[in-house]
Amino acid sequence: MEHPLSQFKYCPKCGSAHFEVHNGKSKQCADCGFVYYFNPSSATVALILNRQNELLVCRRAKDPAKGTLDLPGGFVDMAETGEEGVAREVKEETGMVVTETEYLFSLPNIYIYCGFPVHTLDMFFRCTVADTLHFQAMDDAAEAFFLPLDEIRTEDFGLDSIRRGLEIFLKKPN
Repeated sequence: MEHPLSQFKYCPKCGSAHFEVHNGKSKQCADCGFVYYFNPSSATVALILNRQNELLVCRRAKDPAKGTLDLPGGFVDMAETGEEGVAREVKEETGMVVTETEYLFSLPNIYIYCGFPVHTLDMFFRCTVADTLHFQAMDDAAEAFFLPLDEIRTEDFGLDSIRRGLEIFLKKPN
């Protein structure tokens, strides 16, 4: 895969084509001097367990990995915390209201959006919701259901960071 900085050909400040690699993490404009640092986008993942110790999973309605299993979550919006972002994403995808979040860990990832590799930092949260009985698949989710932990097969999940995150989560006592 190409270095992510190769995707940016023009200075975002002045539009100059003299936008060249400054170091491994940035490009600098030879005309205006602006230095652009390539940093990951923030994304969230929700781990929601019901009273039967089953995990809420979704089936992806869109590419990448359309039709594979996933966990609720998505990109954090501007001026939003990770906790606010995961709560909003859970509500958008399932209708569930998050009442409590607990940060667990993070993983770097590359999410392919419309053929464009977006480097992300995926933050995994254990979420408590107001009601685990009433939910529906919405937005990016084609289906949502609870799956017993002992029936989870990480290979059924289409996104690499979700598979890796589930492996970490399932090794820890719940």
